[in-house]
Amino acid sequence: MPDTSPPSQQSLTEARDTGGLEALVARASRAGKGAAPVEKWNPPFCGDLDMEIKADGTWFYLGTPIGRPALVQLFSSVLRKDEDGKTYLVTPVEKVGICVADAPFLAVEMDASGEGETRKLTFRTNVGDVVEAGPEHPLRFVDEPETGGLKPYLHVRGRLEALLSRAVMYQLVEVGEDIEIDGQAMFALRSNGVVFPIMPASDLARLSA
Repeated sequence: MPDTSPPSQQSLTEARDTGGLEALVARASRAGKGAAPVEKWNPPFCGDLDMEIKADGTWFYLGTPIGRPALVQLFSSVLRKDEDGKTYLVTPVEKVGICVADAPFLAVEMDASGEGETRKLTFRTNVGDVVEAGPEHPLRFVDEPETGGLKPYLHVRGRLEALLSRAVMYQLVEVGEDIEIDGQAMFALRSNGVVFPIMPASDLARLSA
């Protein structure tokens, strides 16, 4: 019979020896209940799992893509990035390390409502988070020297961010505006009363390249 013990009495790391991914599922806390309060938990570190989130948002376990969206959502609900810069799956009794190539989430859809100072930008991630950019969920833009472009990120929760997909980035360009910041004309976005500068307005052409 399948192991139906409560998550708090089981071990994520035992999954290496007791049924792989399905065992991990049984051990993840708060399945189907949204993000867990992982920031409040201080369990011991119990080693690393062979799990990776690729730059395109695809999750891999033992080198194989996790093809079931429900499993990805479950694991995403117990993710935490610590001060050491590493990302973990966390339960009340343990934490295990995983590898993240870039950001753990991908923003795949955006809705823009309102105009000017009343503008609100709302994003949906590949794991079902819905986040409004604003004071608690800032946008940031990182220069990418190898391509000459920008990588846009949205704060989701804790220290976890979502990389905005290319399609969403094009949507952002459509709703951006020139705003003077510290005496310089900047191409920027507004959301929930916050201005997020992207680049000098004179450099805008490279965003559409």
